Amino acid sequence: MGCSSCSSDGGTPKGCKNNGTCSSGGCNKLGVFDWLANMQLPSGQIPYDILEIRFKNSRKGFYRNTKNLALQVGDVVIVETSPGYDVGVVSIVGELARIQVKKKAPGLKSSEVKKILRIATQEDLNKWQEARALETEVMSKSRTLAVNIGLEMKISDVEYQGDLSKATFYYTAEGRVDFRQLIKDMAETFKIRVEMRQIGSRQEAQRLGGIGSCGRELCCSTWLTDFRSVSTSAARYQQLSLNPQKLAGQCGKLKCCLNYELDMYLDAIKSFPANDVKLQTEKGSAFHIKTDVFKRQMWYVYEGEAGIGTGLIALSPERVREIVQMNQKGKKPADLKDFEEAVIRKEPDYDNVVGQDSLNRFDSSFKNKKRKKKKGKGPRAEGDAVTPATPKPENQQRQDKKPRPNEGKKPQHAHPPKADNGGKPQQQQQARPEGGPKPQNPGPKGEANQGEVKPGGNNKRRNQRRRPPRQNNTGNENTGA
Repeated sequence: MGCSSCSSDGGTPKGCKNNGTCSSGGCNKLGVFDWLANMQLPSGQIPYDILEIRFKNSRKGFYRNTKNLALQVGDVVIVETSPGYDVGVVSIVGELARIQVKKKAPGLKSSEVKKILRIATQEDLNKWQEARALETEVMSKSRTLAVNIGLEMKISDVEYQGDLSKATFYYTAEGRVDFRQLIKDMAETFKIRVEMRQIGSRQEAQRLGGIGSCGRELCCSTWLTDFRSVSTSAARYQQLSLNPQKLAGQCGKLKCCLNYELDMYLDAIKSFPANDVKLQTEKGSAFHIKTDVFKRQMWYVYEGEAGIGTGLIALSPERVREIVQMNQKGKKPADLKDFEEAVIRKEPDYDNVVGQDSLNRFDSSFKNKKRKKKKGKGPRAEGDAVTPATPKPENQQRQDKKPRPNEGKKPQHAHPPKADNGGKPQQQQQARPEGGPKPQNPGPKGEANQGEVKPGGNNKRRNQRRRPPRQNNTGNENTGA
């Protein structure tokens, strides 16, 4: 079954989607973890018959199980009230309930405890859901009636009894309110018994719930059961600025969490000297500005013209106590900066945390990959970058030994060219591969022998390197000698 304050028909949550386990609106307010549930009772001991029952919001009460019903945490039961009956949910059973009774109601007598009548039936649950649905409309109309009479009060919550015979109105007011006429008007309008109960601002926030400035649900509506007084001295001890907008909670009062760490601050401040004593130096007198309890530092500043350009001076409590003792003996130090200790900041052991990587961190790795690849396999020109040689297959090495033409430059040969022959143009000779036949003489004009390379030609097909003629199995060449 879904909770009564945030569920619709069928127990489906309206907005929270927690299936009845949310801690706001009455589902899990002031929930208790039963750490004694797995403990077995000694033989012969009767289980504790008083149970804790939770009602709307944070209201709880103790009831006695006189009929020895098998009840567990979360069961919906019908309890005795005056007049009529009410519907509640079991929150604590067993020995943990005994501890709660000793803590919350130490003088409770078992004979005065009201009884648990029965386990709720479906008819009781339907009437209970109907009562919860009427509360919002009744609260709106009751506020209108209070305004018409002119009462200075705020009706913050309405709680119907399980049998729809009585309703309790919770209100807040700065002073006493005469609401006798209001009770008559509400009883005549709603046809029910009316009970008025005044609560404070903290109790109002506890019943209504909400989200605090820390982003979590209010402590008073989830686990806090007692409200201790909170004063502004708690903020002063913790070196907090006295800003009412930041120190006030949803109730308009000082936050309850100001008391959580107050004892630790009080113990730490005992080792600090008094901050109302001025430090006398030859340069001038200095007064206290602020204190950092965790860093154990006290900041001072010079008065008058001596403080111009000096700024705040951080001193440890031991140094301040030493200067105070010197002043009591009639001595004055030259300057407070002589007692200032250098603050050593420890760098973290990690680098480049979330989003702090450099934008050009990949530039160096990309530069090595942007080298231009050389086109062709000809000789390297002057000024070209030298790249490391890579091993090539054997047939490729043979082809590289052949001369290749290059426009505007003297072709390189595997062997030195022959001397000039009677003024005739010197013909380029073909490099002979190892173990291959000798190159053939050029034939008549217009014919290109196999293996011949003509320099300066523009025809790509003529400039292509050709392999030397292969030998037959009989040892004769393909072309005539």
